[in-house]
Amino acid sequence: MSNPTAAMPSAAMLVIGDEILSGRTRDANMHHLAGELTRHGIDLREVRVISDDRDAIITALRALSGTYDHVFTSGGIGPTHDDITADCVAAAFDTPIDVRDDARALMAAHYAAQGSEFTPSRLRMARIPDGATLIENPISIAPGFTLQNVHVMAGVPNIFAAMVASLLPTLTGGDPLMSQTYRINRGEGVVADPLRDLATRYPDLSVGSYPFQRNGAYGTNIVIRGSDGARIDAAMVELSALFPPE
Repeated sequence: MSNPTAAMPSAAMLVIGDEILSGRTRDANMHHLAGELTRHGIDLREVRVISDDRDAIITALRALSGTYDHVFTSGGIGPTHDDITADCVAAAFDTPIDVRDDARALMAAHYAAQGSEFTPSRLRMARIPDGATLIENPISIAPGFTLQNVHVMAGVPNIFAAMVASLLPTLTGGDPLMSQTYRINRGEGVVADPLRDLATRYPDLSVGSYPFQRNGAYGTNIVIRGSDGARIDAAMVELSALFPPE
């Protein structure tokens, strides 16, 4: 079966943080990003979760940025000693990094308006790799940034979401993906062969099957995805004829 998202820009996400891997923090950013990218016509194909380890971050960044059109990172750009993402991104692209005047000015004005001290720890968040483009942070001001095809954002969910909203209008996407779901009250083994034939007739669509068990009975949810609503409708009509509602 052909890949219906092959013409769409591709993306990966790198979630960075020991707190995610330890279970202390539940990651909500992947779910949010996946939905936003789907609406924008960018195909999220891989997600990795790694620790606050310099070598691991650099290795992952180089691998993902060489494979996908976009890489989105979350976590590790705060004011503490273990916030090393910005330095790792700079190292991955052999790029110098230092406090940048525009980022420092934004943050200095923000803390002055709050009557808060612009401490050396906070100044660390103004360290930006040379040549990077800032990503606006309307909540806490400290910016994210884009270097080549890597988009670096905060791990705090509401700040991450705000940065995604700032970033996505600047990226070129494809046609947004749409999906429809059909529930069949039969096990996946029963629907497999007819479903394979249906998928073959609609190579431009993604046809997925997801089994479930409820009250001792087996069933399968069929999800059909693609960018052409009429094609999805046609496939759903054939599917419902194959397995009429019970």
